[in-house]
Amino acid sequence: MQNIGLSEVILAIVTVDGTQPASGVPVFYAKDEEEREKIASNLARILSGMVHDLENGTYVIVRH
Repeated sequence: MQNIGLSEVILAIVTVDGTQPASGVPVFYAKDEEEREKIASNLARILSGMVHDLENGTYVIVRH
């Protein structure tokens, strides 16, 4: 029997870009880079995810 399920998924987006549109993924808006880093780190720990920097002011938290 084949195990079917989601193994890789985007859990959240953390950004300082207020124009980033909301989507089917939770988007967290930070006031500056320091707050963005703290929010992303805490969410990754809580959600058992990994933080990836898109280098445009946005972090993506994913589960591999």
